[in-house]
Amino acid sequence: MFRIATNMPSDDMQYRLRRQEEGLARIQSQIAGHSKVQNLRDAPLAASHAVRYDSYLARLNRFENNTLYAHEHLIQTDAYMQHTTDVLQRIREIAVTGANGVYTPEDMRYMAVEVNELLKELTAAGNARGPDGTQLFGGDKGQTEPFRLVEGTGVGGENMVVRVEYRGAGASRRTEIADGTYINLDISGGEAFWAEQMQILSPVDASSFRVTANGSFFVDGEEISVRPGDTVGSVIAKINDSPAPVKAFLDPVSHGIFLQGTTPHLIRLEDAAGSSVLQDLGLIIPNADSGAPNWNPAARVSGGSAFDMVIQLRDALFRGDSSFVGGQGINGIDMALNNIQTRLVDLGSRTERAEYAWQRLNTEIPQVTGALDREAGLDMSTAAVDLGMMDFAYKATLQTAAKIVPQTLLDFLR
Repeated sequence: MFRIATNMPSDDMQYRLRRQEEGLARIQSQIAGHSKVQNLRDAPLAASHAVRYDSYLARLNRFENNTLYAHEHLIQTDAYMQHTTDVLQRIREIAVTGANGVYTPEDMRYMAVEVNELLKELTAAGNARGPDGTQLFGGDKGQTEPFRLVEGTGVGGENMVVRVEYRGAGASRRTEIADGTYINLDISGGEAFWAEQMQILSPVDASSFRVTANGSFFVDGEEISVRPGDTVGSVIAKINDSPAPVKAFLDPVSHGIFLQGTTPHLIRLEDAAGSSVLQDLGLIIPNADSGAPNWNPAARVSGGSAFDMVIQLRDALFRGDSSFVGGQGINGIDMALNNIQTRLVDLGSRTERAEYAWQRLNTEIPQVTGALDREAGLDMSTAAVDLGMMDFAYKATLQTAAKIVPQTLLDFLR
């Protein structure tokens, strides 16, 4: 014979009510979080898949933002380079006019004054900033104006631009558009605003040169490692095998190392920390700012920028030298224009790649979102129906409990 206490029905009813309350809380939490997986124990396999999908989706969204930034940045850069082309074309038109030989010296001086003003506009385009405030042509020196315009007394005692100095660095900024895949963002001013292929001849006889310690140096941002015992021939071979657009030779007369750019650009040279290979070869000076031209003053350096070509043309117009204007003057502007056009083609290719990457991401993101929704997503209509049924059952349970357990304190005082 079992003894039944009066609190047993109450305890049992409370247990069942707690179970229903737990179910209500769970489905309310799922609705609030728009996910049917609130804890790993709810669905371990689905939770593991959902975590991977969610992580991959976050990366895709970041790649999409990077791609949009790259596209907008490249479009902005393209606009300023197109403007540069227009300015150079106007300068060329003036040069063609001045080369006719039918204008008076005074007329040619007027042309030179206009070219000098266009040179300032060309410098302003080179110092353009993007929407985020970074220098478009400053390379990885995004907050430094890449071109410094120096004015002084020029031909005929006129106050004009005497030189334009490049203070930017290489175009090393890039952004990730897929796992392990990057797109270059910048074209440095030393690439876009150059005209001639640079040549640098060291004054040091390197025939007996030997590397004495492990080290490395940089040519146009490409690191080249050296080992003890490497000769100048080994250094030349390593430069030629590197991706840098520079070829190296040994001058047969002076036995100095000779560097020549394969494209019109400013050659950037830098020794790595603790290394002095390029200094020992006589190409650069020690303790120089790697972002600016730092070659040895005794080295023979040739190959000018677009600004140098414009300055030479302007000075020839001031002198009334129509022969120079029609020959070297126009040729220099043509070289600058050809380089700009080449860089524009490269820029257009990057822009198109960014567009295709954006299209790919906008196809992939919905697919991954759908996979994540299948694993952890919540059918809101079904959840709403389930919530209504559970709420109805909970209320019915409360009403039934009130009839089954009617005792109060007054019932025991009778």
